[in-house]
Amino acid sequence: MDISKQGSSDRLLLAAINLVSERGYNGVTTQEIAETAGLSEKTLFRHFGSKQKLLEAAFDRYHYAEEMRKIFAEKLVWELEEDLFTISRTYHEIMGRNRKLIQISIKDEGQMPGFKERMQQHPLQLLEFLTNYFNVMSEKGKLRLTDPKMQAFTFMMSQYGAFVNDLETGKNYPDIALKPFVEESVRLFARALTP
Repeated sequence: MDISKQGSSDRLLLAAINLVSERGYNGVTTQEIAETAGLSEKTLFRHFGSKQKLLEAAFDRYHYAEEMRKIFAEKLVWELEEDLFTISRTYHEIMGRNRKLIQISIKDEGQMPGFKERMQQHPLQLLEFLTNYFNVMSEKGKLRLTDPKMQAFTFMMSQYGAFVNDLETGKNYPDIALKPFVEESVRLFARALTP
């Protein structure tokens, strides 16, 4: 999207994400963010009040909980492997699109009081969606249920770990690509949980 056609709030959010991901939270001033967005610092403060509130708004706006809520409400077909592929692909699309924001949250969370708790809201919501899904699949006789929350957490953590490896351009496991990992992990998970 052409930045000149975006609203001032969106321009500030994107400028903050780009600059902070490059130089760190303390390496960027509100003046620089505003100038990059083509706006005044006064406009930044009027919309957000502070640099931290600006980043919190960016995280709320661009992270995945709302998109994942729609997937669980509208896109699932109640077939375990197909649904896990949908969930996993969507998760990785969103995380990939928001890589800079994820890098900020990993790298700079200690510099922003309360940010870690705010950041944790999205995975907690995904954990709730996935746990509920596993419960319903068990009620339908389509899933072997042991501990639905632990099953959901295990699936989520495998996907998150693969994303982090991919985020660091496969530095830790250079011969493991994201797409084949997603396919294999979903197949394994579905096989293990199908009655």
